[in-house]
Amino acid sequence: MIQAETLELLEWPRLCQHLATFAATKLGVAAALDLAIPATQAQTAELLAQTQEAYQLESRAGGALSFEGIQDIGTSLQRAELQGLLSGEELLAIATTLAGARQLRRIIDSQADVPTLKELAAQLRTYPELEQEIHRCIDDRAQVADRATPKLAGIRVQMRQLRDRIYQILQGILQRQSNAVQEQLITQRSGRFVIPVKAPQKDAIPGIVHDSSASGATLYVEPHNTVNLNNQMRQFLRQEQAEEEAVRRALTEQVAAVKPDLDRLVVVVTTLDLAVAKARYSFWLQANPPKFIELGEPELAPKNPEKEDEEKEDEEKEENSQLLIRNLRSQITLRQLRHPLLVWQQQHEQGFPVVPVDLAIGPHIRVVAITGPNTGGKTVTLKTLGLAALMAKAGMFVAAREPVELPWFDNILADIGDEQSLQQSLSTFSGHIRRISRILEVLQNKSQAEGAENSNLTITNSQQQDEEVIDTQNTVSALPILKPKLQIPQPQIPITNSQLPIPKSLVLLDEVGAGTDPSEGSALAIALLKYLAQHSLLTVATTHFGELKALKYQDSRFENASVEFDDNSMQPTYRLLWGIPGRSNALTIAKRLGLLASIVDEAQTYVGGASQDVNQVIAGLEAQRRKQETKAREATQLLHQTEKLHREVSQKAAALQERERELKIAQEVAVNEAIGSAKSEIAQIIRRLQSGNQTAQNAQQATETLNQISQKHLPSRQQPAKPKPSFMPKVGDRIRIPSLGQTAEVLSGPDANEELSVRFGIMKMTVKLGEIESLDGQKPETKAQLAKVAAQAQAVATAKAKQAAAEPAKPNPEIAIRTANNSIDLRGARVSDAEIEIDRALSKAVEYGVLWIIHGKGTGQLRRGVHEFLANHPQVSRFELASQKEGGAGVTVVYLK
Repeated sequence: MIQAETLELLEWPRLCQHLATFAATKLGVAAALDLAIPATQAQTAELLAQTQEAYQLESRAGGALSFEGIQDIGTSLQRAELQGLLSGEELLAIATTLAGARQLRRIIDSQADVPTLKELAAQLRTYPELEQEIHRCIDDRAQVADRATPKLAGIRVQMRQLRDRIYQILQGILQRQSNAVQEQLITQRSGRFVIPVKAPQKDAIPGIVHDSSASGATLYVEPHNTVNLNNQMRQFLRQEQAEEEAVRRALTEQVAAVKPDLDRLVVVVTTLDLAVAKARYSFWLQANPPKFIELGEPELAPKNPEKEDEEKEDEEKEENSQLLIRNLRSQITLRQLRHPLLVWQQQHEQGFPVVPVDLAIGPHIRVVAITGPNTGGKTVTLKTLGLAALMAKAGMFVAAREPVELPWFDNILADIGDEQSLQQSLSTFSGHIRRISRILEVLQNKSQAEGAENSNLTITNSQQQDEEVIDTQNTVSALPILKPKLQIPQPQIPITNSQLPIPKSLVLLDEVGAGTDPSEGSALAIALLKYLAQHSLLTVATTHFGELKALKYQDSRFENASVEFDDNSMQPTYRLLWGIPGRSNALTIAKRLGLLASIVDEAQTYVGGASQDVNQVIAGLEAQRRKQETKAREATQLLHQTEKLHREVSQKAAALQERERELKIAQEVAVNEAIGSAKSEIAQIIRRLQSGNQTAQNAQQATETLNQISQKHLPSRQQPAKPKPSFMPKVGDRIRIPSLGQTAEVLSGPDANEELSVRFGIMKMTVKLGEIESLDGQKPETKAQLAKVAAQAQAVATAKAKQAAAEPAKPNPEIAIRTANNSIDLRGARVSDAEIEIDRALSKAVEYGVLWIIHGKGTGQLRRGVHEFLANHPQVSRFELASQKEGGAGVTVVYLK
């Protein structure tokens, strides 16, 4: 089949081998090596959803799927169904697979946004009771355990006792007949316990000889004393084997009873492993998920300019014969597309760097003709596109930059390489034609199958076709290319839009029409490509025929592309250029590959002038294309830099606004707290005045305390902030001239008239010092401003001096307001009790910074105890007796750290 040939030509099996290296189980490896291509787009969508969700899990911390313990149990399940007997290893493999599948389901169920994988995991039935029963009966060595049945446990107890008796007897013989034995060893032969005896002294130990060494010097003898015991041991062995088989038979029957569910479990686990392998391969390949482009509404096929005059003569006939086709809704976009096999070769086999290609094919384009030099990368481009389409169809990511947009092709068909064969008597040309015929046969069968599904066909000219017309039509349809100009009468059969045949095949042709006479080969290539333009969704062909380059200007469904050739290095760059036909550069490449220069020079003289002119025009177009691409690339980089700068500035501006808002809130909170604290302290002073004697001394003290509170909380009483340092421009500084809206460079500093020279652009000018500012908005201080500031400072200093001379000097006491919260009365307390109260009061008075301790005068014992305790307390900065108006020697004022 041509489909299988295409997979081989595109090296799909090799890509599957690379994919298999990312599988975690043998089941996944086998599935990856035999990766099937889905037949419907719905199947592809499901596979792609699995890959995308597995990719998400692999990208999450702790979300990767683990396939530990899962083994290939398919063969064991089949033998269990056929009533075979499973071994301990097979049963243990089934148990570990059930446990591994349960762990898989647990991981998937704990993740979010993976509906497709959850739907798969929901189909897993892991039978924990079967797993537990297998582990109960089979130990870690895959042997039937003693706990499997009581009967088996009893048999093995008797066997151990009998073995001990045999060992005891044989050990006694070894000790008594040490000269006759070869070595102090007890071994087995044919399931019976024997001892090695020297051949010349075999009569010293009577018994049955079961074996001898290779040299014949040692005989393995079973003494007569242990014959009956060995016979009993053999009987116990047979009983043990029968019981073990019974246990394994019971477990095998349990496995066979749930075989359909276990088969489904194997399929689901394999599907999950394959999805994870695709995700890991995509991550390694730095690939992106594809998006499939749907077909649009049917449109009339474009007219052929050569037949435009004939069509105008009979417009009605043209309308009836014009075919309806459906174009794509958007263009095919594959940017920075890389060949996955070349990427693997570069990473693992020290290959050359991979040059990506850009594919942007318009929705109305049906045929792309790629031209250019040999060894320029045309064939690699075909294979890269073919593999990309196959990978997308198989639910894999494509090694291209986002967005990855391409159609879902129902068939991917290729004619790449040389099918020349001596055994099959095939030349290069005949090999290509054979393969192309198989491609056309697939397209025709597809079209006929789709046409057979249309049930609303109506024949307008007649109800029956002439048999001769039908035969002629069938004959030509078998050779649609070789007779392109033969006109066959066609019945007028209108088809409804919903029933139109939809060409959705991708055809890849390498060197189309090559291997024969150039004129006939180019004619055949033109006819073939025009046929494929109508019967396939997309055809990409490489060629050296100049006639194919002109099809773009005759039919809008055709497009040109070429592989770039560097005239300076005389090397291909492997880049794909769109819209420009390429030059073959055969002579240049032949010279580079080592052909004699004289031959190449002589061949150059045979090349026609018209061909040279065309090559020069193409070379000019390529150079202009490179310049435009360079400018576009630079503009894109500049745009990215501008966008990055804009984002950074926006982020900084937002951060500054947020910081300003936070500062305002903090200031409001601080002001409110200060106001509340001041009100509370003022209220306490008022209450104290109201509760005590209203003497002048108390009023004076309250007034001083209120002044201290205002000094502490009122912003107007606080020291003004220091002014910013003044700005003075120097030579070489960058300054701003607000009146002109220009940024300039200082050429000379300010002179005696406060003028300086600046330059912006090509202009030089002299400006006043007061007309400029720094780049951050600072204004320079002129002489007039300095004099004004000095006069103001002098006036303030004089006013302060007069006020200081008029008022008596007052001490500047610390702000210490005595309240009920920072006072403690210890009068009448013991020293030990007082220390506890003081420690508690110090902890509460931290926010006030000061504590008044009322201990009274008395004998002074309590005061001394208090002072000794304060002297060693870590929170105390210093302490002193209060003033006479606050209690004198009966009160101690403590200042906290």
